[in-house]
Amino acid sequence: MSNKENLPWVEKYRPSSLEEVYGQEEIVNTVRKFVHEGKLPHLLFYGPPGTGKTSTITALAKEIYGPNYKNMVLELNASDDRGIDVVRNQIKDFASTMQIFSRGFKLIILDEADAMTAVAQNSLRRIIEKYTKNTRFCILANYSHKLNPALLSRCTRFRFQPILQEAIRDRVHNVIKKENLAIHPDAENALLCALQR
Repeated sequence: MSNKENLPWVEKYRPSSLEEVYGQEEIVNTVRKFVHEGKLPHLLFYGPPGTGKTSTITALAKEIYGPNYKNMVLELNASDDRGIDVVRNQIKDFASTMQIFSRGFKLIILDEADAMTAVAQNSLRRIIEKYTKNTRFCILANYSHKLNPALLSRCTRFRFQPILQEAIRDRVHNVIKKENLAIHPDAENALLCALQR
């Protein structure tokens, strides 16, 4: 049995490429264009949970870095590590370290950044300014109004809209089929209702 077999479905079926991201086509096309032109800015993806913010940036990063993903991308969840020490230490250490064998910029993905303290956000803003030459930041948040305006001004913002009911239904059917499950229509409807919250 592979490790993927034991993953929660939300991870097992997370899009692995931008083609698999659904419901956010305009955003996907725009960030893909930035990469194609070699002009990827710092990004802010914000919107309700479950709209594809994390899936979009991780799929984009996998397309950019391929097998170098682990060396070139730092993923942090700010709700786990939201204090000033993380910003000053882990992010700063990663951003300041040059890659010997890789060209281009590093990427720091900071999920749930709206949970960071005001002091940590100010520190992050200074780090973004200092390391902008070799590092790009993608800040993910549910609520952009909880972020420092100075931090917001450093990023190109993308609002992720809720996924349409039909797209969610299609995705659920896809997972049910791949898992070879038989599911009662009432159970499916209950699942879809829970996913809309």
